[in-house]
Formats: sequence, structure tokens, C-alpha cells
Amino acid sequence: MVFWTVTALIASAAAFLLAMILIRAREQSEPAAAYDLRVYRQQLREVEKDLARGVIQQNDAERIRTEISRRILAADTQLQQARNGASQPSGLSRTMAAVTALVIVGGTLGLYWHLGAPGYGDLGLRDRIRLAAERAESRPSQAAAEAEMPAMGKPQVDESYLQLVEQLRQTAGSRPDDAQGQALLAQHEANLGNFSAAYAAKSRQIDLLGPQATARDYTELAELRIMAAGGYVSPEAERDLQQALSLDPTHGPARYYWGLMLGQLGRPDLAYREWAATLRDGPAGAPWVEGIQAQIEDMAYRAGVQYQPITPGGSNAAPLPGPSAEDMEAAGELSSEERQEMIRGMVSRLSDRLATEGGSAEEWARLIGALSVLGDSARARAIYDEAKMVFASDSEALTLLQTTARQAGVAE
Repeated sequence: MVFWTVTALIASAAAFLLAMILIRAREQSEPAAAYDLRVYRQQLREVEKDLARGVIQQNDAERIRTEISRRILAADTQLQQARNGASQPSGLSRTMAAVTALVIVGGTLGLYWHLGAPGYGDLGLRDRIRLAAERAESRPSQAAAEAEMPAMGKPQVDESYLQLVEQLRQTAGSRPDDAQGQALLAQHEANLGNFSAAYAAKSRQIDLLGPQATARDYTELAELRIMAAGGYVSPEAERDLQQALSLDPTHGPARYYWGLMLGQLGRPDLAYREWAATLRDGPAGAPWVEGIQAQIEDMAYRAGVQYQPITPGGSNAAPLPGPSAEDMEAAGELSSEERQEMIRGMVSRLSDRLATEGGSAEEWARLIGALSVLGDSARARAIYDEAKMVFASDSEALTLLQTTARQAGVAE
């Protein structure tokens, strides 16, 4: 209700200003009769000067005065008529003002009713995190997402290539334990746009490789699933990315798709941090770096972050704010209330730093513990829930966070 009231007041104020302009409008240009009037009066003064110098006779002066006076009266009459005619009809002006107000106020509210979300309440950070978690749990599966995809047309390739791929399918089918054959089949099925068949072959290859499967293998499997779903990161693709990042937390392509998934789940803040960190690690010119550069500014806007260009492979991270030696020495001389306020300031700076640029699991754990010491258990629990999403693919980080949260009394 507050939103509707504020919107109506702003629209009414704009309508009022335009209405006043319509009602008080006047002709701004000077009528021609006003100029003529000044000329005739100047001529009268010139007549008096000529008479004083003896240039003209008294009789001639009287005759000229009479003629000029007649013209002055005529010009004055025209001027009065022009001034009266410049005023807009009162009824028409008021009608136009009312129509303008109706269009502005009614149009504003009607446009929002059509394009906006009437009745949709404001969402705090905790509610947004909760909704993102619910969305992650209830989002469509890989099969459901693929079912929504339109049918693909026949690929425009040489008939000979199609025959070679068909032979490869038969060979791979007759040798299901050949990991290299499955890898080739996945590659060529992807070339033809058969992404479902491609990720099926890639999944079979990973099963055959077992522990020898690399982060690249799992990322390629996730990428094929994502392409089959039209860019959507399904729960199945998420599990592949988790496996890739558990094997190599620095794997650039997996980090790119992980950030993409976080953005789709309604957590652009986490997505921006992941992409920003990936850009800093580089290297410049890598395909995933170029993909991030093309989208990170929009992600930063969605996250409410003022984006500053990040140099790939460069060190753009600001040092973590914390107490200096002088701060620690001064803290010993403070009262308990002053020390508490000092701790709150440090916690606030750490929280802002992690919210905008991210940080290590140790820093997140430090923040959880500090909030618990300050008695802010609700916020500590919210930070713990968020940290679990940030480090979902890092088992060691999750163990550290869980231990800290238990000590802080915010986890079971």
C-alpha cells in the first residue's frame, strides 16, 4: 500500500506542474501594436523638437500632432485587443489540465499494474536467500528442461560426415568398454547438435575412467547437459560441476558455469563474487574469461555492486580490513562498551568485504564466530547458510564452517 501511495503522490505532483503550465500559459511574444505605439510617441517628441528649433510652423505642428494622436489611439486599441485575445479560454485550459492529470496519474498506475508486480512485498536479504534455496530445490530436472526445448532441425553437414558418425555410433555401441571411443562419440555428437546423446556418451566415458576422470571431464559433461537444456544449469549439471570443483577448485570453465548457475538461482551476489575471483585468477584471453567479461557487468548490476573493471590474471583484491597493532593496543585502554563497539565496527567491515568481494572459508568462519560473540545468532546463522552455498563444492571448507557454526551454536 505504501508503494501505491508514494507512486500516486509523485505522479500527482508531475501532473500538477503540467496543469499549472497549461492554465497560466500566455502569449510571450510582443504584439506589433506595442512597437507602433512606441514609434508614434517618439514622433510626437520629435515634432516638439522641430517646433522649438523653428523647423516647422505652429499650424503644421498642430496638424501633425493630431494625425499622430489618432494613430496612437488606434494602436492602443489594437494593443488592448491583442492582450485580451492572448488569454486562453478558462474552460478549455482547465479541461486540458484535468485530462493531463488523468493521463499521467492513471497511466502511471495502469502501466505498473500491467508490467509490474502489484501486491508483491519487499524482500529482505534473509527472505531472498530462503527463496533462492527453495528455487534450487524445486527447479526442473535435466529431462524436464530438455522436454521444453524446441525440436532441432537437420544439421547442414556433408553426407559423408554423417555416415562417418553413424559408423562411430555402431563401433562405440559394439565396444561399450572403450573409453576413448565414447569420448570421440561425445565429441562428434556435440558437433551435430545432438547434445543429449553427447552427454550420454561422455557420462559413459567418465564411468569407465573411474578415479582417473579429471575436472575437465566433469566440466565437459556439465557443459553438454547445459547446452542440451538451452543454457539452463540443471541439478544434474550442478552435481557434475561440484565434482569438477572438488577435483580442482581453480578450474576456470567449472567456475564460470558455477557462477552462471548461482545467477539463475537468484543469487547474483554469489555469482558476481565467483566470477570476479575467476577473472582475477585469469588467464587473460581464456574462453571462460571472455564469457565472464561479457556478462559480469550485468551480474554486478543485479547484485547491487558498483562494477569496477577487473584485469584478468591481475591482483585486484583489496587487503582484508582488520585491526592493526595500534588498534589492538588501544583496545586494551577502552571500556567494555567501547571495545564492544570497536568489535562491531570490525565485524561490519569484514561483512561488507565478504559481501562484495568474497573471501576464504577461514574469513567466513571468523565472521560467524564474531557475530556469535556479539550475541547476533540470527545473523550468524544466515551467514553460515550463505557460506554453505559459496563453498558447496569444497568439502574441507564445509567442514571448517560446520565446526565453527557448531561452536557458535548456530548449527546442529
